[in-house]
Amino acid sequence: MRIRRFNPGEELALFEIYHSAIHLVASRDYTKVQLNAWAPADLDQDLWKNKIRGINPFVAEIDGKPVGYADVQENGYIDHFFVSGRHPRQGIGKALMAVLESEARHLGVAELTSDVSRTAQPFFHSFGFEVVEQRTPVIRGVAVPNALMRKVLKGSHASAA
Repeated sequence: MRIRRFNPGEELALFEIYHSAIHLVASRDYTKVQLNAWAPADLDQDLWKNKIRGINPFVAEIDGKPVGYADVQENGYIDHFFVSGRHPRQGIGKALMAVLESEARHLGVAELTSDVSRTAQPFFHSFGFEVVEQRTPVIRGVAVPNALMRKVLKGSHASAA
């Protein structure tokens, strides 16, 4: 497995990872209506391309094929963190999380935060994230529960804002 920065032109491959992670893995915690609101098959591809280019994620690949991606923003917010539903439990998420923590320390962030699905909460918890607040955002008219989670980075030398 190799982890590297996103390359323009990979947006469709990352959409397939996103869609499969939600529809194949999160399906145990969400209804079909919630899954389709969260990750519709007909999502506007221009909006998707702009989103992916904006978050500039790290991409995990196996044999040259993207199998997961995740980002961390300058403020420590993890916007997207997805592993293909066709590649579960292969250490991809663990490797991506290690890269995000390293990048966050490089950026000088004191904590990581993310809005985390019910499905991913145990995974994030295993890396030291704690639930700050349970939330119920509405996506395309459908309530899709998640939790704001936070991890304080030990040994961080970030200055308080």
